[in-house]
Amino acid sequence: MMLPDRTWIVEGLVTSLDSAGVVNLAPMGPRVGPEFERLLLRPFPGSQTYFNLQATGQGVFHVTDDVLLLARAAIGQVEPPPPLRPASQVRGWVLADACRSHEFEVESMTPTDMRVEVWVRVVGQQRHRDFLGLNRAKFAVVEAAIQATRLHLLPRNEIEADLERWRTLVEKTGAAEEHHALELLESHIRRFWTEAGS
Repeated sequence: MMLPDRTWIVEGLVTSLDSAGVVNLAPMGPRVGPEFERLLLRPFPGSQTYFNLQATGQGVFHVTDDVLLLARAAIGQVEPPPPLRPASQVRGWVLADACRSHEFEVESMTPTDMRVEVWVRVVGQQRHRDFLGLNRAKFAVVEAAIQATRLHLLPRNEIEADLERWRTLVEKTGAAEEHHALELLESHIRRFWTEAGS
């Protein structure tokens, strides 16, 4: 399968269900074309998202500007869960405060060295509210959240240097939500290093 020539990686959140119907929320950056007709998801093979998509073959990708929720999902601190409503075209759940939701069905799954390539077809799209707009603090939190999911892959000095840059952007351009999100991520990262003895 192929995506159109013009594609982007769009960071967002995926909801999926396990075989018992328990919902999982995870950050995900699929490669997408301008029409959002097909997405290429690349979950890690041991992730709950991968197991859920393998079990049920359905899910929902959300475009959101709620970087605090994205940060919480990246480090597994989504309690209490955010407000949800039933999806309309698949068996699943839509984040009530998302900007857009894209309900999808899995077409194929192919393991690679580090990830599983999961091609999905969008079967339902909804616009819920306007996207806030471009903001450097939100960008910084998204980057820090991505790094928080890759602590076992990236050198500590690289992460520390990046955190310093992200902190400056949040201090200059962020609101309380972005400050709180970055604090959560920094605490998680430092706890990981402490427990790893590095």
